[in-house]
Amino acid sequence: MLLKPISEKIQEIQNFRERNRGSKMFNHLSAVSESIPALGWIAVSPKPGPYVKEMNDAATFYTNRVLKDYKNSDTRHVDWVKSYLNIWSELQAYIKEHHTTGLTWSKTGPVASPMSMRSVLTSGSCLSPPPPPPPPPGPPPIFDTDTAKDEGTASRSALFAQLNQGEAITKGLRHVSDDQKTHKNPSLRAQGPPVRSPTKSHTPNPTSPKNSPQQNHAPVLELEGKKWRVEYQEDKNDLVISNTELKQVAYIFKCNKSTLQIKGKINSITVDNCKKFGLVFDNVVGIVEVINSRDIQIQVMGKVPTISINKTEGCHIYLSEESLDCEIVSAKSSEMNILIPQDGDYKEFPVPEQFKTAWDGSKLVTEPAEIVG
Repeated sequence: MLLKPISEKIQEIQNFRERNRGSKMFNHLSAVSESIPALGWIAVSPKPGPYVKEMNDAATFYTNRVLKDYKNSDTRHVDWVKSYLNIWSELQAYIKEHHTTGLTWSKTGPVASPMSMRSVLTSGSCLSPPPPPPPPPGPPPIFDTDTAKDEGTASRSALFAQLNQGEAITKGLRHVSDDQKTHKNPSLRAQGPPVRSPTKSHTPNPTSPKNSPQQNHAPVLELEGKKWRVEYQEDKNDLVISNTELKQVAYIFKCNKSTLQIKGKINSITVDNCKKFGLVFDNVVGIVEVINSRDIQIQVMGKVPTISINKTEGCHIYLSEESLDCEIVSAKSSEMNILIPQDGDYKEFPVPEQFKTAWDGSKLVTEPAEIVG
């Protein structure tokens, strides 16, 4: 298939991110991994532009984290975010100008073949109208070397040059019918004011007053692109997501005193700013993240490789027999307990919250601190 080479490269990028979950640049890698499928826009019709915007929004979810971490400490990361997001903005502008309703081919051009495609694209004789010159380079990337800049520009050009190599890349994308889209369904719009997109950071500003009045938001449970949005649910214990697909993710935001069940296999789940919330899921191939939450209960029915707990008070995780090899990563959190199935019941094991560090003569050694009560 003509799209096979670019599809393989996209898969390599996504696999590289999974292999480097412990990296300090994990949010950077996630931004690239989540948005790189935008290169498959040539197989999207009739609106490839909105598809690229959706991938750009997916990147923004992670670049907001980068900005939060480095905004006041290292401006190189801020420059990288602007430069990277500019790639997709430029691509959107290009599509809007030349391929608004889908890829346009020259009727008089030669028949495409895997070997001739690159030379045809390079000469510019196949596309009509010819593509505009490449945009000027953005701000400097994180790595301060001229070589890195040249390689980045060359890689970007090579990726765009391969865009016309087939259509297999979008096979896994889920079609969203009109009755699931709020902008095309008047009954959904009538339920209340629009809510903020989960692809944008919802972390409250730490400088804002705690007693500021909260706006009323309409509850949301819908599939937006490949993201399941579950937001502002109150006292709902029958929430269910079914018919899931491997490339889909779930983002759960500000749900209180509610329970959600996710059936099937999904890529990742994020629980953000929730209180007294219960989550039951079958299988996750990536990661389950709990952020800025309180009193969370999670039950794993199948398998999950990693569960991350960050800035959370009270988190109880019930593992299944299949998920006993799951890694629990925690930071700035308290009252965490892992419940392991034993003899038809669960045995509770607390996750250490305090650590002791000592110098052994050559390096620092850190281990959990055992508190005798």
